[in-house]
Amino acid sequence: MALKLKKPVLSLTNTDYNEYGLSDLLVEKGEAYEINLQVYYMLRDSITGWPGGKPDVDLPTHPERSTPYPKKVVIFSPHPDDDIISMGGTFQRLHDQGHDVHVGYQTSGNIAVTDEFVTRFLDFAVGFEQIAGIDTSKSGKILDNARKFIAKKKSNQVDTPVIRAIKGLIRQGEAKATCRYIGIKEENVHFMNLPFYETGTIEKKPMSDKDVKVTMEMLRKIKPHQVYCAGDFADPHGTHKVCFNVVLEALKRIKAAGDVWISDCWLWLYKGAWQEWNVEEIEMAIPMSPDQVLKKRNGIFIHQSQKDMVPFQGSDSREFWQRAEERNAATAALYADLGLTHYAAMEAFVKYQY
Repeated sequence: MALKLKKPVLSLTNTDYNEYGLSDLLVEKGEAYEINLQVYYMLRDSITGWPGGKPDVDLPTHPERSTPYPKKVVIFSPHPDDDIISMGGTFQRLHDQGHDVHVGYQTSGNIAVTDEFVTRFLDFAVGFEQIAGIDTSKSGKILDNARKFIAKKKSNQVDTPVIRAIKGLIRQGEAKATCRYIGIKEENVHFMNLPFYETGTIEKKPMSDKDVKVTMEMLRKIKPHQVYCAGDFADPHGTHKVCFNVVLEALKRIKAAGDVWISDCWLWLYKGAWQEWNVEEIEMAIPMSPDQVLKKRNGIFIHQSQKDMVPFQGSDSREFWQRAEERNAATAALYADLGLTHYAAMEAFVKYQY
């Protein structure tokens, strides 16, 4: 109602409620003033600069617990760039505030690398070996075979295992570079390569027991207090949905097995490059300054194989950094329109009960 009437929440009147068809709320809850305050406080209390909870402060209305501090955090990224695209500002904030942050890259993302990138990196590898005085007979042969295959490759033809492996390696390198940029320790970067994804085609296998067991093993090793996972099911090829189901099943099985740490593990969902949460759904909103927005953009730029000509970006022609910035700016503008502080951008999360 506030957005349609272009009014801040605290400016709504009894007349507005009556004319908008919300008179039942007045009967149930009382005057517009009281309802406005409740909604305003709900929105205000979702905003925090402390995604891992503010240490040594008792804030009952804060979205996250203040204890324990620091927290062990796992960010699950369906593809090797979803972490920085979807929650790059929060990712950085969690690290800067001293939490032990791990990233689980659930799939290789190899089908989203163009053939041109393969030959570019193979050229570099062969050239590097020549400079280092290393025998290039093996790498040179791989390069020649790759060039011949790509030259004759038909549309929708499945890449050879070697080319798929090279494409996966390219994306691994970009993901590692992003984590270094954020400041994440190398041992906290996990490439899970879930089996359901590795078909070489757009069509993926269904979730399997092996996918769940790989995820359970990682979670039991880290024992996180926070898990971030993609809740964006508009991904045109369904990878995000499968990745979410794998994480959810893994958490449920661990819970059913009675692992003690799981009772203190909260699951937060983020949206990706295609969607954002509705404002009434948001339970934690992380504000970003202009400098943080720029830093997130630079982190997205590290994924050079996904820039400019992205093979599978759906019907949206914008680059991923543009989508992310415009989405985060729109969320911040929405809060401002409702009468809250106007930040440069916001990343939004919903807590999921499993």
